Amino acid sequence: MELERQAAGGEVLADAVEIAGRLLENVERVLRGKHDEIKLVLAALACHGHVLFEDVPGTGKTVLARAIARSVEDTAFARIQCTPDLQPSDVTGVNIYDQKLQDFEFRRGPLFANVVLVDEINRAMPKTQSALLEAMAERQVTIDGQTYVLPRPFLVLATENPIEFEGVFPLPEAQLDRFFLKARLGYPGEEDELAVVLDQQDGHPLDRLRPVASVAELDRLEASLAAVYVDELVRRWTIRLVRATRELPEVSIGGSVRGSLALERASRAWALLDGRAYTTPDDVERMFAPVLGHRLVFAPTFIAESRGRSRDEIVNEVYRRCVLVAPPPDLADVAGPRWTSPS
Repeated sequence: MELERQAAGGEVLADAVEIAGRLLENVERVLRGKHDEIKLVLAALACHGHVLFEDVPGTGKTVLARAIARSVEDTAFARIQCTPDLQPSDVTGVNIYDQKLQDFEFRRGPLFANVVLVDEINRAMPKTQSALLEAMAERQVTIDGQTYVLPRPFLVLATENPIEFEGVFPLPEAQLDRFFLKARLGYPGEEDELAVVLDQQDGHPLDRLRPVASVAELDRLEASLAAVYVDELVRRWTIRLVRATRELPEVSIGGSVRGSLALERASRAWALLDGRAYTTPDDVERMFAPVLGHRLVFAPTFIAESRGRSRDEIVNEVYRRCVLVAPPPDLADVAGPRWTSPS
């Protein structure tokens, strides 16, 4: 019976790895040199989470969002360009009175898409940000007392511009905590940038992109995460890492319980995207900065000491200090299956 259960679990995971591989390969056709960054977004998609990008313009965030939407059959893409005058109803939708029908008709906003790019979310007013983030958390919107469920899958890719500080409304910590992870694309290498230029000699490669997965396959990918084995030692270390962020004097506000849940789940997704049926401490380490980096509030003295260093460097330093408080388990003590993808 146990062997049959393991065999069934192996088939489920092999199927999920194959689906994820197809999606990854398809998106890489139009976004060159960003293998790990695409994997992060696919991990968020598999975990039913959302991604915040802090990046300069022109690095391919819109292309990434469109490519994911086009890679899945029967999914819609929408873009919301945030400005200070953007109202909540502009994104969620509004009831309009129809004189012919003598009744109100609900006009759906751009949030009623499967992949939504929210460009420069920090330019929107706080009440509009709240409406967006409420929809992300609850996956529904309420208009005039009526609740409308958002479609599945539902992935929000929001962007922040890190080089402009005028006319912006920074997201408060409680709202940043709603994002599953934070990532950065950055500029491609020289060869990849040359490939991008050559790709667009005869039109944009997005126009040639075709679906490679169905919504049902995405559901199987998400469900397969439950079959990824997490050893008790790895799970406990994950929790201790997050708790360590709350104890460090360098951190004013550490990771929340939501952060613990996200880190454990993201580690499973990363292992699956690597073709493994089990997580390791390396998976937890890899996902620490994307999952927890934007959830931490650093102490003013630590920020002063770290002047001249990037936020990524500061987060990595916090990770190293957390490891001193909560050392990782020895791999020799971590039990579990050693199934790998046949590929």
